[in-house]
Parts: sequence; structure tokens; C-alpha cells
Amino acid sequence: MGEHILVIGATLLDTKGKPLAGLEPGTSNPANVRITRGGTARNVAENLGRLGAEVILISAVGNDNIGDQLLAQTADAGVDVGHVLQEDAYHTGAYLAVLEDDGSLSVALDDVSVMQTITSGYLYRLRRLFRDASMVMMDGSLSPDAMNTVARLAGQYNLPLCADPSSSRLAYKLRPFLSHLHLVVPNEMEAAELLQLDFMRPDPEASLHMARSLVQAGVGTAVLTLSNFGLSYATSDEVGNLPASYAHIVDNTGTGDAVTAAIMFGMLNQLPTIEAIRLGAAAASLTVQTNETVVRDLSLDMLYDHLIV
Repeated sequence: MGEHILVIGATLLDTKGKPLAGLEPGTSNPANVRITRGGTARNVAENLGRLGAEVILISAVGNDNIGDQLLAQTADAGVDVGHVLQEDAYHTGAYLAVLEDDGSLSVALDDVSVMQTITSGYLYRLRRLFRDASMVMMDGSLSPDAMNTVARLAGQYNLPLCADPSSSRLAYKLRPFLSHLHLVVPNEMEAAELLQLDFMRPDPEASLHMARSLVQAGVGTAVLTLSNFGLSYATSDEVGNLPASYAHIVDNTGTGDAVTAAIMFGMLNQLPTIEAIRLGAAAASLTVQTNETVVRDLSLDMLYDHLIV
């Protein structure tokens, strides 16, 4: 088994607006607006790089100034971006989020059309990156054919495969691969979509049931991020909840990506599963307290300082 983690999925420019005094529909709302680097897979890769892991990102951006900037920022975090495509025919992908004044998401729009250039053929040509990897992660921006190739190559080289659905409207694409997944980290709405259940409202007991059901569907470890930013989890041996631990929410964007990365890092370093999940909870508590999508000075020491025991 190799040394690097292979992360495959979207690289986006995030634009986030948080109202100063509540949201009023049909008009302009005074707000704090921030532009930052984003994309589920890119965020996971940056978090892993800042934790000290060797990471290779496979993604696609436009051949434009925004794409150049995102690649430079990602490389500065220690991520190998040498296999990210820069496409003349597409613009760099984007994510536009409108937040509630408590930092939770009201509505979001995303444009990941450039990701259709990450084809099965391109991934197969990079199969040596799979051969030499220690772990693989993919997000919901990939096409079903590309996901199939990722799952097939991960299986061929006996690699743990992790996934984050990215959104409830993309989660369905992961259903055929649940039995292949070593780890999946959806939020409650995404988990309901994976399991083809109706999502009524946030409910810790329901989230535990969904985590168990994902494991019954073949997932190794299922970790659900909750609306209050605690976690529900299940493995073949145990289920449980970890409470949220933060002073206040600034912005929840990127929280699930931080959870995914921290758990992967723990698993890669052969920590017991529950300790890896606790690292994920610590990453969540740090990320919700910053308006950056990824905590800029993230470190393993910082995670352990915020560990929920």
C-alpha cells in the first residue's frame, strides 16, 4: 500500500453571504459577503494537507484567473495539484451560499459543469495514482461513470474508499457504491437521500437509525453531521452520538469536509475508529467558528486540543 491519499472531485470558488439582520425575501439584504476557496474534494484535500498527509487532488477548473488562484492556494496547503485539469472550454466551478443570520445554510447554488471533463478514461489513465495510494476519497460532483471507475480501481488495488455526497441532490449517485465504501460522511438530508427515506426534521434518534442502515447497506463506517454540528455514527461494532462543542457558529460551510478529512487522517494513522471520529468532531467545532471554508492554521495538535472525550 502506498503513502499518498488520492482525493477526487470538485474545486470551486465559494461566495457566501450572511445577513446582518435576518433574511427578507424578494429584496436585497444587508450582509457580510465573503469569497473563499471551496469544493468538497478540494476542501478535504486541503484539510488533509494541513494535517500533514501526502495528498494528490484530481479535479478540474477553468483555464482562468480564478482557477489559477485556487490551484495556487491549494498547493500552498501542501496538496499535489499536478493532475488537476485546466480547461479552456469551461469556467472554474462556483458555489453560492446564502446563510441565515445564525450561520446555517438557507439556500445554495453550485456550478460544477467543468467536472464532466473528469471522465472514466482520464481516471483510468491515472490508474498508477490508485496503485500507489493508501486511501481514496470521491465526492458527489463526479459522473456515475467516473464514480464507477473510482470504485473499480479502488477495489482492484484493495484501497479503502471514502465518500462525501456533497449535497442531497447529488447523493443518489453514491447509492450503487455503498457496499464499496469504507467511510461515508453525509449530513442528515444526504443520508435520507442515500437510503431513499423521507427527511422530516433533524432528529438524533433518526440519524442513529440512518447511520445503522448505511452500515447494514455495506458501508464500513457511517458518520452523519447533524444540524447542531454534533455527529451520529455507526460501525459494525458500535453506534453513538458525539455532541457539538463550540462557542458560537460563524459559518457552517466546509464543516462536513473537515469532518471527512479528520476521520480519514485518523484511519490512515491506524487510530481506533471512535478516536478518528472524535477527531472529526473536533474539526467540525473548529470549522464552524471561522468564516473560512478551511481553518487556515489547522494542525493535529489543534484537533487534539478540541477533542471531545
